[in-house]
Amino acid sequence: MGKGGNSNEASENMAAWLLGINNLKIQPYKLPAVGPNDVRVRMKAVGICGSDVHYLKTMSCGDYQVKEPMVIGHECAGIIEEVGSEVDYLVAGDRVALEPGIGCWRCNRCKEGSYNLCPDMKFFATPPIHGSLANQIVHPANLCFKLPDNMSLEEGAMCEPLSVGVYGCRRAEVGAETTVLIVGAGPIGLVTLLSAKAFGAPRIIVADVDEHRLSVAKSLGAYAVVQVSTNKDDVASEIEKLKKAMGKDIDVTLDCAGFEKTVSTAFGATRNGGKVCLIGMGHSIMTVPLTPAASREVDVLGVFRYKNTWEQCLEFISSGKIDVKPLITHRFGFSEQEVIEAFETSAKGGNAIKVMFNL
Repeated sequence: MGKGGNSNEASENMAAWLLGINNLKIQPYKLPAVGPNDVRVRMKAVGICGSDVHYLKTMSCGDYQVKEPMVIGHECAGIIEEVGSEVDYLVAGDRVALEPGIGCWRCNRCKEGSYNLCPDMKFFATPPIHGSLANQIVHPANLCFKLPDNMSLEEGAMCEPLSVGVYGCRRAEVGAETTVLIVGAGPIGLVTLLSAKAFGAPRIIVADVDEHRLSVAKSLGAYAVVQVSTNKDDVASEIEKLKKAMGKDIDVTLDCAGFEKTVSTAFGATRNGGKVCLIGMGHSIMTVPLTPAASREVDVLGVFRYKNTWEQCLEFISSGKIDVKPLITHRFGFSEQEVIEAFETSAKGGNAIKVMFNL
């Protein structure tokens, strides 16, 4: 995973390299030999994530800084072309979805199962690790999950963003008796909506500033949608609108935006003894009404990526409990011009939800 390096030698394996702000080039990407527990995968579907756009526009995302050329992309699926000598559960020709993060499996977090919190995590397209927007990549076999016959490679690539929603719903213990508010109807908010439905939540409302995204949420099965503003002064009145739209107590709020206003709204809208799950990371530092929430025993849960979600995502999609296809709004090939156009389309937002490369 991301083990290769830039090469000046001619090579048939090409990748999308982030070279600087708004500077993407298709250049050779030299891969290592396939290790005994690795596989070599030909990429077929790669989606664009918001973090990819952040890196392109600012060369940073959160605390991570791109300091040298990096292959971008981490939402992916492909076809195995070569397997390592000790891999006996995958063969060449298998279609697989790839989990993009490798824990060290030596630290206490990994040993206790929370490998997503590994301090030495190596994650596709998180500096300095290279990503997966390439013709081929080498990756650990145990992080490649065979696709059911009724799933497409694009659906396989969607397991990565869907995993965020699935893991958030697990953290918040969403179930058949849980009323859910989702704040933010971007791609992560929408996969969280689909996840909450799959976990059986009987009533889900979605809040966002964008009317089009709210219409998409409604079409995906939201019980109600509420358009809100970016004005902090509107928090109190919007909380009342959200409670009214739900028609009963809000048990769990999943904030998929992560801004001061959205977190404040989440705290205020959630019932006494309920849960707020923070998924979005819009602001790293903010002032929010934490003490009033604590006095009402509102539990605050953090989410960082996911763990052990791929098999459940595959089951949800292949069984029909979740349909991710409506979220894929734009498709591009793998020429340099198309890569640039695809990232600009994703960055502009508008009616674009998930932009997908077909390699």
